[in-house]
Amino acid sequence: MIDVASFQVSALAFVAAFLAAGVFTILFKLIYQLVTPYNERRLIREGNVAAAITLGAALIGYILPLASALAHTVSLAEFAAWAVLAGVIQIVAFTVVRQLAMRDLSERVERGELAAAIYMASISIGVGLLNAACMTA
Repeated sequence: MIDVASFQVSALAFVAAFLAAGVFTILFKLIYQLVTPYNERRLIREGNVAAAITLGAALIGYILPLASALAHTVSLAEFAAWAVLAGVIQIVAFTVVRQLAMRDLSERVERGELAAAIYMASISIGVGLLNAACMTA
């Protein structure tokens, strides 16, 4: 038999955590798009697959540590701190690649070059995986 009161408490906690994760994801996406020198929204609407890959991978790279933080934190305040840190790390990774490893990344993404997008995507997801793993300690 289901304990209705216990389920209601758990369901409320689920909804709060899910909404918090959604809000942080949207905020990250908006900030990430402000940091990138190209306009992902316009490029994606124009059919630029490279822009879609880099943005999508950045989101996955951010959401992976969010999921880990949700699984390993005990409060929304602690989750929020990890969410902010995960966003900073993901943006720093993009900036380092753009400044050091592939200085022409922005131009290549704007031209729709898949090789550059896949390279950036792999870094974004890899950083996200490492970030998530570090949050389990």
